[in-house]
Amino acid sequence: MDADISLRPVICVVGARPNYMKMAPIIRAFRAHAPAVPVLLVHTGQHYDVAMNDRLFADLELPRPDVNLGVGSGSHAVQTAEVMKRFEPVIDANGARAVLVVGDVNSTLACALVASKRGVPVVHVESGLRSYDRTMPEEINRVLTDQISDLLYTTERSAHANLVREGIAPQRAVFVGNVMIDSLRANLSKAPAASDLIAASGFGGERLRGGYGVVTLHRPSNVDHPDTLGPIVDALRNISARLPLVFALHPRTRANLERFDMLNRLDAQGFLVLPPQGYLEMLGLMAGATMVLTDSGGIQEETTALGVPCLTIRENTERPITVEQGTNTVVGIDPAALRAAADAVLDGGGKRGRVPEYWDGRAAERIVAHLAAWLRERESMGGV
Repeated sequence: MDADISLRPVICVVGARPNYMKMAPIIRAFRAHAPAVPVLLVHTGQHYDVAMNDRLFADLELPRPDVNLGVGSGSHAVQTAEVMKRFEPVIDANGARAVLVVGDVNSTLACALVASKRGVPVVHVESGLRSYDRTMPEEINRVLTDQISDLLYTTERSAHANLVREGIAPQRAVFVGNVMIDSLRANLSKAPAASDLIAASGFGGERLRGGYGVVTLHRPSNVDHPDTLGPIVDALRNISARLPLVFALHPRTRANLERFDMLNRLDAQGFLVLPPQGYLEMLGLMAGATMVLTDSGGIQEETTALGVPCLTIRENTERPITVEQGTNTVVGIDPAALRAAADAVLDGGGKRGRVPEYWDGRAAERIVAHLAAWLRERESMGGV
């Protein structure tokens, strides 16, 4: 065994906001592990709002990236290609015991491809999740990353059946739990109270005596077409007559509402429109909510951990455990179905579910303990 191999870093990649929440507990677990495992944190710059990035890193106590590739926006092809071009020299300059990627964004697939072609082990955290909707770019990223990964860490047991169906050897997959919930548990006590956040906005407290809902929308399939976005907004207006809605408005969604001349539809009495919120602020808002209405994958998991009913405004989910065991209901994009599901929560209290297995705040510890042992064994047998 080359004595220098153990001095090479595990390169950990983040590219978009959800990646930060998944990577923060992993970095902490690497730091706490004995013996030490060197880590190099690479930010691809896929999401490049400097203020929001700085806020997220601070909220999560995530160290500043060692390398920022500064890729920025672009089409899926351009963004993926630029990450690959800029990531390969990082491996050349630093070496790598492994490349660890999380989730399903373009950066995940791009860095996994570079590592695989360079003969560096690829470690994928949050493997095996499937929506079975190949029109979603994230689904393509998930499937392809899993195919070229050497180690696949899963958040739920059903993911293993998905991987086996796709021809992936069972011994490559390890059930460890959900690192998103590690971050939630570590930070919930630091989240500001929802009442304080809402009061600071000037939204009258008397309007919230019966509770409030939280809304997030950002998926292109929901917000890029007026024939889809308009009816969803109108359904939310209808719901807001019964339950005030706090709408954390994504920049993409705001831009499209302005482009389609729909932003004024959010001027109804029952809406509080906020700019994108920090991680801690969103935790506080969700924890105090009567329900959450969203098209976000991560929020489906967070609401299940918080015991808050979630209505997912999509036709499918890659996180079925949030429906089977948690608080999530997939309602689709039909406005009548969305209104009916919200009424059901308000009339009956909604799903409370239970917290799934291994969503206990220790998933990152299990990942690092297993990965460190796997690397030692591999390297003792001559792997590089």
